[in-house]
Amino acid sequence: VWGHYDEDANGFIEGSELDGFLREFVSSVNVQETGPEAVSDQMLAELRDCFMEAYDDNQDGRIEIRELAQLLPMEENFLLLFRFDNPLDSSVEFMKIWKAYDRDNSGFIEADELKNFLRDLLKEANKDQDVTDDKLTEYTETMLQVFDQNKDGKLQLSEMAKLLPVKENFLCRSVFKVSQGAARVTKEDIDRVFSLYDRDNNGTIENEELNGFLKDLLELVKKDYDALDLQEFQDSIMRGCDF
Repeated sequence: VWGHYDEDANGFIEGSELDGFLREFVSSVNVQETGPEAVSDQMLAELRDCFMEAYDDNQDGRIEIRELAQLLPMEENFLLLFRFDNPLDSSVEFMKIWKAYDRDNSGFIEADELKNFLRDLLKEANKDQDVTDDKLTEYTETMLQVFDQNKDGKLQLSEMAKLLPVKENFLCRSVFKVSQGAARVTKEDIDRVFSLYDRDNNGTIENEELNGFLKDLLELVKKDYDALDLQEFQDSIMRGCDF
């Protein structure tokens, strides 16, 4: 279903793709209508507003696979893997998980590492005993099929970030969006963002804290990135800032 509607394979259903999905969805549940063409533009606009309000959790105006999964009939255990009710608090937490499962430090989450990650998610929900190893392998292959956009058989950072989203990128807060005529970022603003990433309150941003900060910063300018991009970005930043 996802592959059918995500026509440009960019990881989202949006624009004309979303309109096509909604037209076909309405016609599939309303047997009185003859097909998607029977849905008027006005009905489509109203349906889109209602649908996005209900399912567009991060309110970015497009549908991700985890948002669509709430609508379609799926196995209960498979739905648990999308963590609907428990997104990560920050990119710092994301980087801690990334480091824990990228056990060979390859800069990617390979199939066996992803399988371990999914197994632990099910264990966290006390469902691991309900899922056989063959079923877990099936889940792993499905997740790779959906989230591995470049089809290299493993997940890079930006692909894993779609599977394991965070509540917010702190750097997207309005106070940091300085535009012409807007107030400049103050020392208090800098102190505030520093405290968001200094999770252990030791007065420095380091290790996964630094990686989380740089991940959020990198996402402002680049949507498709891997661990090498993050390392090169870190090297560039540190050359200019780490006195």
